[in-house]
Amino acid sequence: MAGRINDDDVKAVRDAVPIDSVVSEYLQLRNAGGGNLKGLCPFHDEKSPSFQVSPSKGLFHCFGCQEGGDTIAFVMKIDHLSFSETVERLAAKAGITLRYEEGGYNPSHQRGERIRLIEAHQAAAEFYVRALESPEAEIGRTFLAERGFDQDAAAHFRVGYSPAGWDHLTRYLRGKGFSDKELITSGLSQDGRRGPIDRFRGRLMWPISDTAGDIVGFGARKLRDDDNGPKYLNTPETPIYKKSQVLYGIDLAKKDIAKASRAVVVEGYTDVMACHLAGVTTAIATCGTAFGNDHIKILRRLLMDNGSARVIFTFDGDAAGQKAALRAFEDDQKFAAETYIAIAPDGMDPCDLRLVKGDDSVRDLVEPRTPLFEFALRQIVGRYDLETPAGRAAALDEAAAVVAKIKTSSVQREVAVQLAGLVGILDQEFVVRRVAQLARWARDKGGDHGERGGRGGPQGARGPRGGAPPYAAVRQCIEEAGGAEQGVVDDRAYLGAVLDAAPDNTVRNLVTELAVEVFHGKSIDETYAGMHLVHVRLRAVDRRIADVQSSLARLGTNVAPQDLAAAQNEVWVLQQYAQTLRAHGAAAL
Repeated sequence: MAGRINDDDVKAVRDAVPIDSVVSEYLQLRNAGGGNLKGLCPFHDEKSPSFQVSPSKGLFHCFGCQEGGDTIAFVMKIDHLSFSETVERLAAKAGITLRYEEGGYNPSHQRGERIRLIEAHQAAAEFYVRALESPEAEIGRTFLAERGFDQDAAAHFRVGYSPAGWDHLTRYLRGKGFSDKELITSGLSQDGRRGPIDRFRGRLMWPISDTAGDIVGFGARKLRDDDNGPKYLNTPETPIYKKSQVLYGIDLAKKDIAKASRAVVVEGYTDVMACHLAGVTTAIATCGTAFGNDHIKILRRLLMDNGSARVIFTFDGDAAGQKAALRAFEDDQKFAAETYIAIAPDGMDPCDLRLVKGDDSVRDLVEPRTPLFEFALRQIVGRYDLETPAGRAAALDEAAAVVAKIKTSSVQREVAVQLAGLVGILDQEFVVRRVAQLARWARDKGGDHGERGGRGGPQGARGPRGGAPPYAAVRQCIEEAGGAEQGVVDDRAYLGAVLDAAPDNTVRNLVTELAVEVFHGKSIDETYAGMHLVHVRLRAVDRRIADVQSSLARLGTNVAPQDLAAAQNEVWVLQQYAQTLRAHGAAAL
């Protein structure tokens, strides 16, 4: 093992690397007054910044989680490094050669694991970049050129090529002093029959860096038909690479993301390249996984969740892209930023769009227009036949449960009103109440949105076609109590059995509410029957009027003049008939 790092060298490292410059690699810092800077703490989730940095003192402290210390302590905690690994990393950044108390300069094979793995990746990236210039890599250069990327673009993004042989990189890194264990651990090599072989062979290579700019992995694109592997092959999970915690392009985009309070999330490496080259330098992409919680945390620290922050998702227009957008909407509430979706004409991705229509079209694409929630709700509602009452009810049932997840009540109400318009329900307050009811159930159940099959309602809910979730839950309770034929509502034993079957207080309260509802019973005679026939006919007329008006509301200004006139005439006739029924009762039937 290497000896203890010289104390003077540790002090030199600490003094040479300003704490604010190091912290700024991971989160956005703003003036906090008194010479301090503030930002969202990277060590715990928070909505407002309680993390402060004092450049003059070289210290940080979070008033929320109480984490604090100097530059070395910050790097140790955020990158999970040992003390010596951290000092070595910062020394390399500052260009300081370290001395060790028990034997001079630290040999490379004795350095910390993370440092060694990062150095291996850096060496591999340089190897791949040089290999892109070889005759064998012509297929890779052609691939890039066909997508509008010249040599300068490839150099800017450090795109490279992995030779098609079995162990070109492995032998190169062995010559640099890396052990077979290090090569396997890094994910750059894998076990073969006679020892380590290259993991990536005959592919175009994109280096993936963490927020600090260290290369921690690679994304590799298949180029040849005889390559039986997947289209894209990424570095496996390693001590320094976790795909759920990395964003491609974040090292290039982080400063502009912080400066503009905007981030553009695209789907692939070439999309990031296309966006940056078109002037959209806030573009980043996930690496072979869905956009998730850890990615949100990275962006939140850079955006700092201020009121003007924007996140724009540019998913493909195909089914997979739409599914990805819906997944992103599930996590939308974890952003304080406003989220939008951008889908190019003909479903083109940013790379194709730039190639076909130029840089201006890419810049225009990512201008915030369609809120993510609106897109998500349209995707849900679009699966149902809104021309029928059953279809509208089913669409409302599913979409309302999604809107109920919005935590801010004012935003929730606003979206609920828009949902009413999307579904074609004129009674906006009904939709608002429905959403608020589902939100209350979710809170009462500790955030459980119906794991037994319901969408946002009590546990007995059966989904959109089984009736509204609360009443479906009550129906289930009645079935478990033996069915409606087992008793009447005023039968205490029967009512007790129904209440005992209720899964929670929310359903139990609804059972009680229904039980105490006054029942207006009468003897069935001709007058009574006529009254109810009029009531049924009026409901049918009112429903038809609502259907026609709902269709007009959805069509808006797109309805043809003759169709508008016919619809308005039908509504007028129905309204006259309804007035007659109300005035003359059964005689008007």
